[in-house]
Amino acid sequence: QVQLVESGGGLVQAGGSLRLSCVASGRIFSIYAMGWYRQAPGKQRELVAAIPTGGDTNYADSVKGRFTISRDNAKNTVYLQMNSLKPEDTAVYYCNAKERRMLTNYDYWAQGTQVTVSS
Repeated sequence: QVQLVESGGGLVQAGGSLRLSCVASGRIFSIYAMGWYRQAPGKQRELVAAIPTGGDTNYADSVKGRFTISRDNAKNTVYLQMNSLKPEDTAVYYCNAKERRMLTNYDYWAQGTQVTVSS
């Protein structure tokens, strides 16, 4: 199993910045990708950014150029730096880890953190 604990959400004005952090523990050696998703009220959960192990990062079109995903392997931590925030970025943000074990993929989720951007 993989455990994820995230932090860093909050309330910010439009144009401001926030940084989310997610610490992974447990079977971290079998994680092949980590990422951030978000879910706004009445909408489906969507991918914001992902960082595969040894691969290129990818971003939702709506956040390209504003958000940056990174990871610190020594700390088993992935970050999401969010700049130039917009009211439409308001959502609950979830850290995700993908594990591959015995030819099966598993998804793990953190508890979610609220990000609110005021206009």
